[in-house]
Amino acid sequence: MTWTGNTGTGTRDYRGYERAHEYSVPGKPIIPGSSDPNFRGDQTRYNPEELLVMSISSCHMLWYLHLCAVAKVVVLSYEDEAVGTMVETADGGGHFTEVVLRPAVTLEAGADLALATSLHEGAHHWCFIANSVKFTVRCEPRVCIQS
Repeated sequence: MTWTGNTGTGTRDYRGYERAHEYSVPGKPIIPGSSDPNFRGDQTRYNPEELLVMSISSCHMLWYLHLCAVAKVVVLSYEDEAVGTMVETADGGGHFTEVVLRPAVTLEAGADLALATSLHEGAHHWCFIANSVKFTVRCEPRVCIQS
């Protein structure tokens, strides 16, 4: 990660620098980062809180797709509107209290709806990211069969 927000005077003044930074891994696209706009960040860039929620959502999805493939459940589409809840503490810090995953999954006609729904529990069990955080991660899936 590289801070790109030095406007010429470094961190001399709290309001005098940008929170812009870039996440990079060799051979992969750069991800633009910043802080949340409430903390002088750029709303057009990803903030760490968004990336954490997306990371949990992504890990769950990848495990779910894997488990469906192994169980011969054909997933045609998967979209998640994950939401994280945070609280600020009196000292200005804060933490997540919960992340709720809300995947909407469409299955191939003839798929076992009950099995497909239950595989979300397995995905949650195997998700490295969800198992690495100290707050609750819940999953409220909506699984349907293509009509």
